Amino acid sequence: MTNHVHLILDPREQVANLGKLMKRLAGRQTRYVNHKENRTGSLWEGRYKSSPVETDTYLLACNRYVELNPVKAGMVEHAKDYEWSSYRQKVGLEPETWIDLDPSYLGLANNEEERKEGYMDYINQLSVESETQLIQQALQRGQLTGTSRFVEQVENRLGRRIEHRGPGRPRREAK
Repeated sequence: MTNHVHLILDPREQVANLGKLMKRLAGRQTRYVNHKENRTGSLWEGRYKSSPVETDTYLLACNRYVELNPVKAGMVEHAKDYEWSSYRQKVGLEPETWIDLDPSYLGLANNEEERKEGYMDYINQLSVESETQLIQQALQRGQLTGTSRFVEQVENRLGRRIEHRGPGRPRREAK
């Protein structure tokens, strides 16, 4: 994208490594662009935003959101036309050289050809507006992308409550 990047990453059990990766990525990209364009200063405005994703329910939806982002932005006509996406590799237009195939993708079919076709069909389906809104809000607020059951499971694992709050200070209750 012209002003941001989407990555879908699995930090496995080492969640803290996600922050380290993003710090290193930002540093290297900034040095590269600054050297190439003979400039100084930071490249990105703020810290990265992340949203843990409920794999079974929302991972494919998040892939669709990311793959279609350049299409919605009017940068390309079709997801296959965007060179900085994993779409071309997942549907077999390029060899799989830099991506790991996630369980949701692998679960689309039992063989490679059907899987590629299934992914293409899934990405090109109209996404449900509520699904898109959930993903966008989760990204903006750094919240979980998933069902209420998923949120409850994460709350139990962390031992604390996670709530979806609107912007601003909570209103005082009338006495």
